[in-house]
Amino acid sequence: MNPGDAYDERYTYGAYSGYPATGPAVPRPAVPQPPYAAGMTQLPTEGMNGMPAMPADGAAIGIPPMPTDGAAIGMGGMPAAGGAAQTVPTMGSSHRSRRQYPAEIFELTNSQTVPMTPPPVSEPSYLMARTPTLSPYPEAAPNALATQMGNVNLGPDPNAAMMPTTELVSIDLYNQTPEISDLYAPPLPINLPLTYSATQAETSNCPPKYMRTTLKAIPNTNSLLKKSKLPFAIVLRPYTSLLEEDDPVPVVSDTIISRCRRCRMYINPFSIFVDNGHRYRCNSCGIVNEVPQSYDWDSFRNVQRDRWQRPELNYAVVDFLAPQEYMVRPPQPLIYVFLIDVSFISISSGMVATATRTILESLDRIPNKEGRTQVAFIGVDSSLHFFSIAPGAEEASQMVVSDLDDPPFLPRNQDLLLNLRECRQGIENLLTKFNSMFASTRDSSNALGPALKAAQHLIENIGGKICCFVSSLPNVGSGKLSLREDPKLLGTNRESNLLHHQDAFYKSFAVECSTNQVSVDMFLFSSQYQDVATLSCLPRYTAGKTQFYYRWNASRSEDALKFASELSDYLSSEVALEAVMRVRGSSGIRMSSFYGNFFNRSSDLCAFPSFPRDQCYVIEAVIEDTITKPFASFQAAILHTTSSGERRIRVVTLSLPVTNSLTELYASADQLAMMHVLTMRATEKALSSNLSDARDGITNKLIEILEVYKKNLAGQNTGAALPLQICTNLKLLPLLCLSLMKHTGFRKSSHIPSDLRSIALCNLSTLPTSLLTRYVYPTLYSLHDMPLEAGTVAEDGVILPPALNLTSAIMQTFGLYLLDTHFQQFLYIGKDAVPQLAMDAFGVSSIAELKAGRFTLPILDNPLNTRMHAILGKLRSLDKGTIVQPSLYLVRGDGDPQLRSWFFSHFVEDRSDTAPSYLQFLQLLKEKVRD
Repeated sequence: MNPGDAYDERYTYGAYSGYPATGPAVPRPAVPQPPYAAGMTQLPTEGMNGMPAMPADGAAIGIPPMPTDGAAIGMGGMPAAGGAAQTVPTMGSSHRSRRQYPAEIFELTNSQTVPMTPPPVSEPSYLMARTPTLSPYPEAAPNALATQMGNVNLGPDPNAAMMPTTELVSIDLYNQTPEISDLYAPPLPINLPLTYSATQAETSNCPPKYMRTTLKAIPNTNSLLKKSKLPFAIVLRPYTSLLEEDDPVPVVSDTIISRCRRCRMYINPFSIFVDNGHRYRCNSCGIVNEVPQSYDWDSFRNVQRDRWQRPELNYAVVDFLAPQEYMVRPPQPLIYVFLIDVSFISISSGMVATATRTILESLDRIPNKEGRTQVAFIGVDSSLHFFSIAPGAEEASQMVVSDLDDPPFLPRNQDLLLNLRECRQGIENLLTKFNSMFASTRDSSNALGPALKAAQHLIENIGGKICCFVSSLPNVGSGKLSLREDPKLLGTNRESNLLHHQDAFYKSFAVECSTNQVSVDMFLFSSQYQDVATLSCLPRYTAGKTQFYYRWNASRSEDALKFASELSDYLSSEVALEAVMRVRGSSGIRMSSFYGNFFNRSSDLCAFPSFPRDQCYVIEAVIEDTITKPFASFQAAILHTTSSGERRIRVVTLSLPVTNSLTELYASADQLAMMHVLTMRATEKALSSNLSDARDGITNKLIEILEVYKKNLAGQNTGAALPLQICTNLKLLPLLCLSLMKHTGFRKSSHIPSDLRSIALCNLSTLPTSLLTRYVYPTLYSLHDMPLEAGTVAEDGVILPPALNLTSAIMQTFGLYLLDTHFQQFLYIGKDAVPQLAMDAFGVSSIAELKAGRFTLPILDNPLNTRMHAILGKLRSLDKGTIVQPSLYLVRGDGDPQLRSWFFSHFVEDRSDTAPSYLQFLQLLKEKVRD
C-alpha cells in the first residue's frame, strides 16, 4: 500500500493505538486513571521512572557525543549533500527574507502542498485513535466551586480563559488541572476608555508585544503596592522583528518634535490640548506646554495639515526623525569587525570554513543602503592576522603581528577597514581563500584578549560591532583564562563561582567598548570547556548577544545548517547604532531597577552601542508620591542611528488606569509579565550571589503573593475554607515558578556543565516574553492523534495542535509527540509505535531503523509528514524577531537513555530527583502560606 493512498480498515489509527496492524480495528478499552496519592504521580513505562540515572560526565544532559564517522566536510566547510531526504539551503541569494529554508519546506508551509482543508475521513486520521488522557490531577466539575459554596455568586466559570474584565474570581489551585492554553492567550485588556486619548484611535495605547506591565492597573499609593506584594515592572521590547519592513511603525518625518519642558516626555495620544489647541497639557506631569508653530503645517507639500492625522497623536509606537540638535556628530556608518579564531580546533571542526562561507554568501544581506557599511577581518591564534585591501583591488595582503604587547601593534588603519561596496571583489576573494590559508595550522593558542583590544582600537573613533567566532579557550596574552571546570563543584554551593567571570579584564574592557560605541557579539563553539560565564560579560555590558553551539561540528549537516542560518539572519538584521534609552513615568512613579544587556550610564539612562532587535528589557518601578489622576503613563524613548544613517527616536507610550483597590490590583495582574520579572531577578541573583538564593527568591515571592491573597481577598468571593487559592488570572503563576526553578539555569543538579548553565542564564535574561514562556514551559503536542485540521492552512496560517501539560502521565507508548523549547525541538516516538506510523512520519518500516539524536525530518508524499513539516515550520516562524533556528532531535522510547533523560527533564509537572512534582509543590506552598 502506498503511503498516500486511502487506508483500508486495518490501517485505521486503531492500529496506531498499540494493536497489531493486521485484521480489523478493535475498540480500545478505557484506560483507568493512574494511582494518585499525596501528590505523587505513578509514571508510565515511558515516564521518568523508566529513566536511568544520569552519568556524572558533561554528556549527562542527554546530548549524544559527536559521531566519529560523520559526513565529510564539503566545499568551503559546509557539509556535503546527504540523502535525498535532505535539502541544503542556498545562502547566496540576495533576498532578505527573515529565514531561508529549503525550497521544499517553503512550499510545504506556504503553498497548496499543505492541505487547505482537513483530509477526508478515508485518509489516515489520528483522531480515530484518540485515547483517554491520563492525568495526575483530580477531576473537578465545570463549576465545582459554585456547587461547594451554595448560593455564593462566583461570577464567570473559573475554568474559563483569562477574563477580559477586572472582576476577581478565585480558584482552588490544588483541585485544578493547569490550563496551559492560557499561556498563549492574549494578555488582559487595559480597562482604560478611549476618551482619555486625543483622537480616540484604537491604536492610541501600546500593544503588549512592545510594552506590557505586571499590573494593568497602577496602585495610587506606595502603601497599596507594598501591601499587595506584587512586582510592579515594565517588560519592554522596542523592536519586534529583525527587519523593519516585517513590522513597520509610523514615522514622523517632518522633524517637528514637541516635548514637555519639565519631565521631557514626548507628545503622545494622551496629551490634552487646551487654549484652542495652542497649548497642550502633559499627561505625565500636568504642566502646560506650547505647541510648535509649524505643528499644523505640511512642510513637504506647503499646505495646512490636519493635526488629528499626525502619527504621534494616533499611535502609541512611532519613530521621530530627529533634527540636528539630537546629533553630537554625523551619523556613524555600520561597521563589522569579524574576529575569527583560526586555531587548530577551529579549523578541524569546520567552524572557520562555515563562518567565512556564510559571510561570503550573506554579503548582499548586510544592511548597506547608502554604501557606507565597512568590514574588517582579524584572524586569531598565537598571533594576530590582519588583512588589508586597497579600494578596487582583487587580492588582500596579510600582515601577521606576533608582538602582543598592550596595546598590540596595529598596522595601517586606513587599509584594514574595508568599504563593502568599493572593496567587494577583494572581500569575496579573501573569504573564499580564508580557510585554506590556515588549513595546515597546528597552532592551538588563542590570543583573544589582544585581538579584542586591536579590534576596539581600530574602530574606537567611529564605533561598530565586533563579531567574535571562538572555538577554544583564550590562553595567550591579556584575558588569558584557565580551565576551571570542576565536576566536583557542580550541584554544590561552590558551583556559583563557576558562573561568575574569571578575569576582570572582560568586564572592564566591555565598559571601555560601551564608552566608544562598540558592541561585542560572541559566537562560541564548544568542543571542550569554553568559560561562557566569563566571555558573556562582553555582550552583557555592550548590548550584544551570546550564541553558544554545544559540541558543534560541521561534519553534522544539522550543525552546519543551524549556524549558517542563524549567522545569515544575524548579518541581515537591521541595526540601531549609538543608542541611548530612557524610560519615564507619570508624576509619582520612578524607575528603580533595569535588567537586560546594556550599560547603565546613570540612574535612568541606558547605553547601547548597537541596539539589538531580538532582546527584551525589564524595568522595575516604585510609587514615590500619591497618584491623584485617573490614569498614569509610561514612555520609553530610544535615540538611535539606523543602518541607513538616519537619526531617529522610537517612542513607546503606555497608559494605565489608577486604582486604590487591592481587589482590582490582583484582578489586573499579568502572570506572564510577572514570570518575566521573577526570571530577571533570579538571573541577577544567580550571577551576583548563588543559585540557592535565586531559587529561594522565586519561592518566597510566590508565597508572599499567596499569603496576601488568602488574608485579604480569598474570602470575598469563595470563602476561606479552600486550601490554596489565587485569582484566575494568576492561576498559572505557581506552575511557571516551578518550571523556572526546574530550568537548566536554576535547578539543583550535579550533571549540568557550567557552560550550559551560563548560556541558559544569558538566554533567560534576554528573551522576549513570548519566547521566554516557551523556554521556561516548553510546548508539547501529540501528533499521532492530533485533530484533523492541525497542520493545515487556515486564514491565520498553519493550525497548531492543542498544547498538552508537561507530565509524562499523558504519554502513550505507541504515540508520536513534538516538544518545542524554542532552542530545541524533539520528536518522540514511543517504543510500541506501529510500523505504519514510522512509515508515514519518517519513511522507515520500523522505529528500529531510526537513528536517535540530531535529525532532519525527511520530506515524504503523505498527509501526516506534510502536516508535521507545516507544524515545525509554523513553530519556527512564530516570532519575526529572533535568529534562532531550533535544533531538531529524534528520541526513541527504546533508544539512548541519556537522550530520553534530556527529553523528560522538560516535563516540569513530574517529580524529579531534586525537585517536587507540581502537586507536591502546591502542597509545600499550602504548608508555608500563613493565615
